[in-house]
Amino acid sequence: MNPIEHVWNALGRRVAGRQPPPQTLEELERVLLEEWDRIPQLVINSLVYSMPERCSTLLAVRGNHTPY
Repeated sequence: MNPIEHVWNALGRRVAGRQPPPQTLEELERVLLEEWDRIPQLVINSLVYSMPERCSTLLAVRGNHTPY
C-alpha cells in the first residue's frame, strides 16, 4: 500500500545496475544521491496519484491481498 516502497525499489534497482558498483560507504552514499535525483518526478507523482484507487481497492477486498 505504501507508495514509497515502490520508490525505494526503483532506487535499489538503479544502484544495483551501476557499473562498476559502489565499493565504499562514501561511494554508495554518492551513488544513492545521484540515482535518487534521477528518478523522474513523474514516477513519484504517479504513485501519489494512484493512492485513491489503491485505497478503494483495499476497501473492496476488505483488507485482503491487493495486486499492488
